[in-house]
Amino acid sequence: MTVIRAMYFSATGTTKKIATRVADKIAEMSGFKRIDTDFTLPDARLSAPVIEKDEIVVFGVPVYAGRVPNVLLKFLNTVKADGTPAIPIVLYGNRNYDDALIELRGILETNGFTTFAAAAFIGEHSFSRILAAGRPDEEDYRIADIFAAGAYRKYLICGAEDLPHPIEVKGCDPIRPYYTPRDRQGTPVNILKVKPKVDPDKCIHCGHCAAICPMGSIDPADITQFTGICIKCGACEKGCPVGARYFDDPGYLYHRTELELGYERRAEPEFFL
Repeated sequence: MTVIRAMYFSATGTTKKIATRVADKIAEMSGFKRIDTDFTLPDARLSAPVIEKDEIVVFGVPVYAGRVPNVLLKFLNTVKADGTPAIPIVLYGNRNYDDALIELRGILETNGFTTFAAAAFIGEHSFSRILAAGRPDEEDYRIADIFAAGAYRKYLICGAEDLPHPIEVKGCDPIRPYYTPRDRQGTPVNILKVKPKVDPDKCIHCGHCAAICPMGSIDPADITQFTGICIKCGACEKGCPVGARYFDDPGYLYHRTELELGYERRAEPEFFL
């Protein structure tokens, strides 16, 4: 029996919402079995799942600096297939997805998947509660349903063995460098080493931030300490039940404000069939 697998990295839940919506719609139309593979947390990336040929994989990742997050590349290159049909989906925070979709498509094709449909959707930016707030929203879900229906029709018409691939998507080949934030004079704003802080008056020491950190970088014994890198994914800040996590780095705050001011227009999803 064909399986519809939603496979995703989703630190704040937005990528998961779109990947599972598309997978659910295809499953609803087809009657195929639905499963999820969530590789957001470190333990889930210790080994790759076995991908069978009689699957359709809806593969979702967020866009970081216009690309597939570089911290995921090692794991992604262990996920192998043998002609399994796949739908790459990227989710970005209202600025642009740049080369993320063509990069994800390339990774999947290199690893043996057959990419026959693809899409870029919008979710609330990981840095902000203003930029694309509340997205994906009902209109995004409506478009996701239309996209899923089109992808399934293509699968039915062509057949799993004869799907044309790779799917043509927007982006540059070769892939461009990661997007670099700059101030209004064009000077790069380096936030790579910036980490969130903890408000001691608010923190209740529940350890939730350490449990949900996708990099496993927050020390559960002392949540003010980092044992690894911070990718600014927003999981700990937005996931804190009492709002105790915050950023105060001037460069980070400047970049967040510039994004909120410069990209307040509503970006719309794009899909490719």
